[in-house]
Amino acid sequence: MKILITGAAGFIGHALIKALSASAEQLVGIDNLNDYYDVRLKEARLKDLEGIENFTFIRADLVDSLAIESVFSSYQFDCVINLAAQAGVRYSLDNPMAYVQSNVVGFLNILEGCRNHGVPRLLYASSSSVYGLSKEVPFSTAQSVDHPISLYAATKKSNELMAHTYSHLYGIQTIGLRFFTVYGPWGRPDMAMFKFTKAILEGRSIDVYNHGALSRDFTYIDDIISGMLRLLEKQDLDACAVFNIGHGSPVNLMDFIKAVEAATGISAKCNYLPMQPGDVEQTWADTQGLFDAVGYKPSIPVTVGAARFVEWYRSYYKI
Repeated sequence: MKILITGAAGFIGHALIKALSASAEQLVGIDNLNDYYDVRLKEARLKDLEGIENFTFIRADLVDSLAIESVFSSYQFDCVINLAAQAGVRYSLDNPMAYVQSNVVGFLNILEGCRNHGVPRLLYASSSSVYGLSKEVPFSTAQSVDHPISLYAATKKSNELMAHTYSHLYGIQTIGLRFFTVYGPWGRPDMAMFKFTKAILEGRSIDVYNHGALSRDFTYIDDIISGMLRLLEKQDLDACAVFNIGHGSPVNLMDFIKAVEAATGISAKCNYLPMQPGDVEQTWADTQGLFDAVGYKPSIPVTVGAARFVEWYRSYYKI
């Protein structure tokens, strides 16, 4: 199988390329290496992929329609996995244009590439943020997601609508994945696991929003990749589908912090703060749909995931 993976230097993209390297015929990755977070980490992920003979990296921006057209014209892909996006809920309050450009215009360029070059399958990253302030838990894909509370969430909901349209009009199989708080080695510096570990090891306090009264469906990267691989192997899925991909059991933020404390051996200094605009009190994935479709069953608890992350962090930063 020949696969295009966007966001190749990103957290999930890097892990997916490594997982696919033994089975895919050809892997092509693109990334614009933007500076939303430390570019050196993105470059290090790419360096970690060096030596994979069936992997080719191309630096390109999804918004650059000519560059994306060139990539599609140069290869005949069997599948595209779109993981590139401007990430982060809070940053969308400060820089909304970046989200519309990357997540809407950029996604349209990917859809057009699939349409114009006969790519039959598209897997793409959506987000648990589309559920907004829903009090109906666990979050089910059968629920209405018409009330996003951040522009980031609105762009992800837009992606689902755009994918549905292209699936209907052009027969492209589109599979949307609503990711739930992914963490693990090589993770993003703007995410809680990375931020908490860094601050605790440096002896600084950590910001704890809503005074700790938050819970998240923290999902370890290996479980995410397992689910994605199962979807890639399954050929008889619906023409247009959206799945939750999470752990299916939310963890209280204070318990999450305890897991990081146990992994580092250091007690956290907590700076308790009020709720942040655009944030939600809890996320909780109903993953029954993905289990029914491909047998997805995550297995890594947060205590194990935290220990693995801290071990990677100490090794990577040599501390």
